[in-house]
Amino acid sequence: MLSFELSYDELLAYQGTNPRPADFDAFWDKALLDLDSLPAEAEFVDAADFPLTTATAQHLYFTGTGGYRVHAKVLRPAEPTGPAVLLFHGYGGEQPAWVDLLPYAARGFTVAALDVREQVGFRTSSQASNSFSLHHHLVHGLDDGPDGLLYKHVFLDTRRLADLIGELPEVDASRIATTGWSQGGGLSLVAAALTPSIKYVASVFPFLSDYQRTWDLNLETSPYDEIVTWFRKRDPRHLRQDEVFTTLGYIDIQNLAPRIQAEVTLFTGLEDQICPPSTQFAAYNKIQSPKDLRTYPDFGHDDLPGARDDIYQLIGTKL
Repeated sequence: MLSFELSYDELLAYQGTNPRPADFDAFWDKALLDLDSLPAEAEFVDAADFPLTTATAQHLYFTGTGGYRVHAKVLRPAEPTGPAVLLFHGYGGEQPAWVDLLPYAARGFTVAALDVREQVGFRTSSQASNSFSLHHHLVHGLDDGPDGLLYKHVFLDTRRLADLIGELPEVDASRIATTGWSQGGGLSLVAAALTPSIKYVASVFPFLSDYQRTWDLNLETSPYDEIVTWFRKRDPRHLRQDEVFTTLGYIDIQNLAPRIQAEVTLFTGLEDQICPPSTQFAAYNKIQSPKDLRTYPDFGHDDLPGARDDIYQLIGTKL
């Protein structure tokens, strides 16, 4: 175990540090209603650059909040069996290559991989020319209150993707799984929290949890170091500290965790200095649906041995 962390028994009981806004549920209920009133304007376009005989590769474009055109890769199997898998990439990373989606399509599963807005070098005319950025997404919009937070809109993109994939004629909306690592692990939990019909989640060391805990630990390690940078630039005396962490509480996955109805498997390295174990347990301990924990005592924010194969088999079994 990391010297700065809680003991394993303490981790199993830890309930988080970051404040939960008093109107948290009302905030997200309204956000979902607002999203439902916004036309998705979904468009599936065949990917001419990746021809297949066993599946159809398509680019999905849809309108998210703020009029932002969001992109995802989709593989639709020629002989679908009903389930679907939603994949979410890591912070500032790239979505999977087409070939990375093939194992799920080989099982007859529809699979979709979201481009997180602002993080992948994909643009449409709705986006500013400098929309591709790798910096400060966590605190982006913090000065504008909870509605201005970039991650509020990213979270809603996961819901819209789940709805659009669930509406495909070959997909059984009650047999959808989500998965991802780090940011992707966090977004896989978010998608399930905002989409009650999602059946299963495999989340690997999720990012986006328990922000005040990360600040208390004083790791100053990317990506949570963005909070320290924000204070240094915007509030060096921490006069707004309570306000800041309460605002970040609207996009804290530990506060969304009780809304999850899906079965969840959490994979975590107990030596993780990027997403400290306590921040992950803060979310896991609040999940009220069936759940399972798989720990790697000697690993951190690493490629956890066997986890990818386990996730593939678990998703096949659960769906």
